[in-house]
Amino acid sequence: VQLVQSGAEWRNPGASVKVSCKASGYPFTDYFIDWVRQAPGQVFEWMGRINPLGGGTRYAQKFQDRVTFTADTSTDTAYVEISGLRSEDSAVYYCLRNPKLDFYAGTWHTSDFWGQGTQVTVSS
Repeated sequence: VQLVQSGAEWRNPGASVKVSCKASGYPFTDYFIDWVRQAPGQVFEWMGRINPLGGGTRYAQKFQDRVTFTADTSTDTAYVEISGLRSEDSAVYYCLRNPKLDFYAGTWHTSDFWGQGTQVTVSS
């Protein structure tokens, strides 16, 4: 199993960024993909999840206005797009494979594989 994320990104405040997560080694639609981020000196922050089978999404309240999850089952790739970037969005973003236990109540702590992380830096 591998989750391979796209490379580091730098953006000006107000811009958008899209990070990819290509899955391999397992049936892509059999697991959720969760997204978390970690800013310098901060704890992990769960952003939400997507069910690649059907594309259903769930967003943490803090991110529901500026974040969009998508999944392309033809390439087994998940994406997170963040718009209206702010300096406090500077963080390492991770995709996680999560067993399909409970889409709405399930925790990201049950995830079993992680991507390598993508550094996003927001600065003028």
